[in-house]
Amino acid sequence: MSTSLGDFEKMILFALYRLGSDAYGVTIRGEIKDRTGREVSIGSVYTALHRMEKRGLVTARMGESTPERGGRRKKYYRITPVGADTLSASYEALRRMADGVALDLLTYPEASDV
Repeated sequence: MSTSLGDFEKMILFALYRLGSDAYGVTIRGEIKDRTGREVSIGSVYTALHRMEKRGLVTARMGESTPERGGRRKKYYRITPVGADTLSASYEALRRMADGVALDLLTYPEASDV
């Protein structure tokens, strides 16, 4: 099983962590938009969640049916311990790579000056 994560997968896992037990497709999509400004399709969210579920990074459970959804049940997602460990390792690797350059990037000369 691959332990690497793409940027979109990282965003979804961070959203799951933040949302806790209220994480389902629409709330995950909203969290990504609110925090990054990135518009993502609900289909891409569910495709990534399905892929990560197969990898053991997330689990899913069906909620109760509700009248406002016409009796349809929501599918709630949670990050697994393996998912949390994988996200933590990915975040730590990125943090180590950025250590010492993050502030330099703010004042990096424009491409035409290099």
